[in-house]
Amino acid sequence: MTKIGTSGFSFDDWKGTIYPAGLAKEKWLAFYEQELGFKALEVNFTYYSLPSAKSFEGMSRKTSADFSFVVKAFRGMTHEIRDKATRKILDNRDVFEKFIFSLGPIITDKKLSCILMQFPFSFHPTQENADYLKTARERLGDIPMVIEFRNHGWLKEKTFDFLQKNAMGYCAVDEPRLEGLMPFAPRATSAIGYFRLHGRNRNWFNAPVAERYNYLYSEEELKEFLPPIRDLSAKTSTLFVFFNNCHAGSAAKNAVMLSRMLLEPQAQ
Repeated sequence: MTKIGTSGFSFDDWKGTIYPAGLAKEKWLAFYEQELGFKALEVNFTYYSLPSAKSFEGMSRKTSADFSFVVKAFRGMTHEIRDKATRKILDNRDVFEKFIFSLGPIITDKKLSCILMQFPFSFHPTQENADYLKTARERLGDIPMVIEFRNHGWLKEKTFDFLQKNAMGYCAVDEPRLEGLMPFAPRATSAIGYFRLHGRNRNWFNAPVAERYNYLYSEEELKEFLPPIRDLSAKTSTLFVFFNNCHAGSAAKNAVMLSRMLLEPQAQ
């Protein structure tokens, strides 16, 4: 099963481009599923603040029974994990507990597919960091976990073996071909496959966040993903493909394009 969607859905600059100008904001999620045809959503606002259970209750109510949510981990679980003075990893189990509690409605409704743990470029392949990944895996209990690395130092067979051994999924990213960043490496280390397509804006390190994701994939570029998508969909129970190039609705436009391309008959 392949589910395509976007990394977030509630962006003001989608109004009038993706969503009808007169559509009330509380109806955007239903439009996202019913009119755009997406059956999965990567929830990103959870990175910036710990969410409330009430917010997820409302999101679940607006989606169908077979809709899937992937939730991005709070930054206190991935980015702000060290004491500023000693640089030692903090005991943040209370953060995990609060985060998991907020997911209650979509866990009860069986709509939570996994947690995306996206780590920063500064998260290097050290033993300490590997141990932290195992700690995070334990704290999430039976909730599936997918890891996104930004630092290319993790790109080695040892990493894939480690993830598979510890029941962690791997997020293959497409981002600019810049020194130090992760190249696109489609691999499956769990029953969940995951592609996260950020765009190829080469002004990655210096641009404001909004500009970093200001990129629209061409049809030719999207065709590059068809073989690996079909390959990993055969090796996993569910393959998620999320577009994170959300500026000006590019993510939704590309997700619609890719969905149509996957439905086209393959050349013999």
